[in-house]
Amino acid sequence: MHHTASYIHQRMTSRMTALALIGLAFLPAASGARTAEQRALWATVNVCDTLPHPDTIGIRGSMPGTGDTHQTMWMRFRVQYYDARADKWRYIRKNGDSGFVKVGSAKFKARQAGQLFTIPAPAGGSFRLRGRVIFQWRMGKQVKRTATRLTTAGHRSSSGSEPAGYSSDTCVIS
Repeated sequence: MHHTASYIHQRMTSRMTALALIGLAFLPAASGARTAEQRALWATVNVCDTLPHPDTIGIRGSMPGTGDTHQTMWMRFRVQYYDARADKWRYIRKNGDSGFVKVGSAKFKARQAGQLFTIPAPAGGSFRLRGRVIFQWRMGKQVKRTATRLTTAGHRSSSGSEPAGYSSDTCVIS
């Protein structure tokens, strides 16, 4: 009887191990191994209240192409401010939304675009701002795919950063 229980235990353990290994094959790659698409899909603050652009936040995005010459890529840039009293991010309604901007054909490996927003700070106060970019891949008027990213630091813009190479997740305008 003990022999039979041992045999059943070994068979169950073998099956569970096999199922676990099969399951691992379907898990996404480790967090350190990002896909080319993940590397090409981002949003960043690339201008923040500089001398040439006072009271201004610049938001830049990058999106991967699909290789399909019939598709176009679009981005919508939106500015959010941090409401400390409510402990939440809120949209700036006036002059804080670019609407959708066509950034080009999806045949390209990746495209970047950006938008500047002038947001004067309240008298004697400041705003903590960030960006939210909505990305769309369209065929004609039909949206094929949508993705959204909040601004994060550490991205390389092809142009428009001030100073050169600047990339941040937020911007304080005072």
